[in-house]
Amino acid sequence: MDKIAIVGAGGFGREVKFLIDQINIEKNKYEFVGFFDDGLVKGDIVNGFPVLGKVSDINNLNESTAIVIAVAIPQIRKDIYNKISNSFAYFPTLIHPNVIIGTDFVTVGKGSIICASTIITVNINIGEFVILNLQCTVGHDTIIKDFCSFMPSVNVSGEVIIEECVYVGTGAKIINLLNIGKNTIVGSGAVVAKSLPGNCTAVGIPAKPIKFHE
Repeated sequence: MDKIAIVGAGGFGREVKFLIDQINIEKNKYEFVGFFDDGLVKGDIVNGFPVLGKVSDINNLNESTAIVIAVAIPQIRKDIYNKISNSFAYFPTLIHPNVIIGTDFVTVGKGSIICASTIITVNINIGEFVILNLQCTVGHDTIIKDFCSFMPSVNVSGEVIIEECVYVGTGAKIINLLNIGKNTIVGSGAVVAKSLPGNCTAVGIPAKPIKFHE
């Protein structure tokens, strides 16, 4: 069994532990060893498992360990990844056993987390360290670039290009043939009917930018 640890002991981190448990029911693959979390004290116990230290402590590992970055905010997840330089740490792709995923030209990058009841169809490219939370759907010919986060029940129609570090809130919908710019935030329940620029927050039906940010 491969040793595995989660960065982030909050709600989503604990749900990722559940995902690992579900994978192990299908195939006994991982030995969960604990959490890394900058907001907790080494030795604290979360759901019966120890906090192993801060993110910086990952660079002190002396044996091969799978590391899962279970932090929903894209830029923070990217920053955490950039702080890890230990060759003993590697980043598995976690896909819940009940995910429906096409076999025709679908790729999913390292470090990505695909949660239960998600559907991914055909001719789809999902980058590295992408999160697709519960019950998301991704339609044909879509490209999702690195470090994007999709909260539960997001629907992405076909032929959509989503740039790096985009965050899409719960229940949002993105119709086909659109582009979503880098670092953009799409609010919960929004319906994206026109392409969105980068570095904005967009909300509403139809979704419109309400502010821009760095």
